[in-house]
Amino acid sequence: METETLAIAQEIDFSLFALFARATLTVKIVMTLLMVMSFWSWAIIVQKHLMYRRARRDSSVFDSAFWSGEPLDELYDKLGSEPSGASERVFAAGMTEWRRSHRQDGGLIAGAQARIDRSMNVAIARESEGLTKGLSFLATTGSTAPFIGLFGTVWGIKHAFEQIAISQNTSLAVVAPGIAEALLATGIGLVAAIPAVVFYNKLSADSDQIVGNYESFSDEFATILSRQLDA
Repeated sequence: METETLAIAQEIDFSLFALFARATLTVKIVMTLLMVMSFWSWAIIVQKHLMYRRARRDSSVFDSAFWSGEPLDELYDKLGSEPSGASERVFAAGMTEWRRSHRQDGGLIAGAQARIDRSMNVAIARESEGLTKGLSFLATTGSTAPFIGLFGTVWGIKHAFEQIAISQNTSLAVVAPGIAEALLATGIGLVAAIPAVVFYNKLSADSDQIVGNYESFSDEFATILSRQLDA
């Protein structure tokens, strides 16, 4: 009897595709959902990596131009009112408000410093929103994917026990396929969750660092403009 059971078990296909094909509809839906979440998470990870690398490069190029000694008005005219880089947009927001704060006779409208700071803060907030957009999906995937996979496993094990009861057979050939199919759901859930959690933490830290550089530049630029206001 044991020889026949082992022979039957050896004939069962335990490949990932076969396990997915034999799973119940509910478990298939769970696995498909987890695979979609994993694919979308990796798409966000790659997109954010490219975005942050471009942001660092643009910031480095602009910092070199800003501290080159070129007059700020000439730099602003060269960049235009709608530049492409994030640091440039923060600078443009401050310079635009700086120019708007001048009266036709050359004097400054009261409260110019506060308006300039507020304009740059708004620009920084807008850039921060763009940098962090999509990271919430990584956090959601990291926190929910294991539980979604666990649901698929519980459902699959329930179905396996039902098959055991129907067949009145507790041999390895009957038990193993159902358990393997059920555990695959948890495995896919972990595969989706682990990278999402790791890269969410990394990308969040990178985003905070980039935004911190924008805020540091804003403070330095505000200090320069404050000297001009005092003069």
